[in-house]
Amino acid sequence: MAEAEDPMDKTLTPDMRTATDATLVPVRRSRLKRLRESDLWFSFRSHPSAIFAAGLLTLIALTAFLAPWITPQNPYDLSSLELWNSEIPPIWNAEGQWPYILGTDTQGRDILSAILYGSRISLVIGFASVILALAVGLALGLVAGFFGGWSDNVIMRIGDVLLSMPFILIAILITAVASASLPTGLKDVLAAPILIVAIAVPSWVQYARTVRASAMVESRKEYVQAARLIRVKAWRIMLHHILPNCMTPIMVAATLNFGLAILSEATLSFLGVGMPPDQPSLGTLIRIGNQYLFSGLWWIVVFPAIQLCLIVLSVNMIGDWLRDALNPKLR
Repeated sequence: MAEAEDPMDKTLTPDMRTATDATLVPVRRSRLKRLRESDLWFSFRSHPSAIFAAGLLTLIALTAFLAPWITPQNPYDLSSLELWNSEIPPIWNAEGQWPYILGTDTQGRDILSAILYGSRISLVIGFASVILALAVGLALGLVAGFFGGWSDNVIMRIGDVLLSMPFILIAILITAVASASLPTGLKDVLAAPILIVAIAVPSWVQYARTVRASAMVESRKEYVQAARLIRVKAWRIMLHHILPNCMTPIMVAATLNFGLAILSEATLSFLGVGMPPDQPSLGTLIRIGNQYLFSGLWWIVVFPAIQLCLIVLSVNMIGDWLRDALNPKLR
């Protein structure tokens, strides 16, 4: 007697593939429809300041990452700098020159190009440091809240020690130790990764405490107890059951800390322990321009400072909107 043929062993015919692909279109449309009909999207559309902040941040990010194609100069290429074009005022000034719209600094570096390149560095360092701190804080917070006991005590005591010290001092200590232990040739190459770690180390505690509090509450509920009874692995319970219920406050905290991370990078670079002068971030540009503030070259420091303020302001406005939109008491 011949064995029954398994229908799962059949390969898809072209007609079946076409039908399968056609079924994906309604699924994608339904997801977009759910997004357009969600409370979060409705809140965003009815919040003018959030729309303005999102548009401003998108414009800044696009111009920063498209800087190699839209700027008249590469400020990192020292061979392209011309000293006879130094200290040119902005274009609306009588002595201004095209294409230096915002003027040049004392090295002949175009201020607009330096701002866009520096914004890219500041955005990347701020985003990477938030992602690193978020990953560490989520992992340690889940372990502390789910298991408790000695692991909870050790993690939280380490967090208390970090919180007892000023944020900027911890970051300066990490950058100083890393710079002193690295060879001279690697200091500038690893300046950005060192800054990311220096900002992330004192930042993970806030995420860990938030996740720990939520994990302690969720781990006592019936669905978690049921998962334990059927011997579901602990990491699956933490990732698939507890973590999704902790994400609302984490999203708000991460958004607000993104602006704080950019400010921290600018502060460290302003103090001289951040990005080197040949790789200028916004903080480095402000530090360099501050030396010429009272000599009449005001545009060297004013325009990078305005760019930094616009980035942080837009991020904070989005964070404030997100906090209100995800607050169930305000719905």
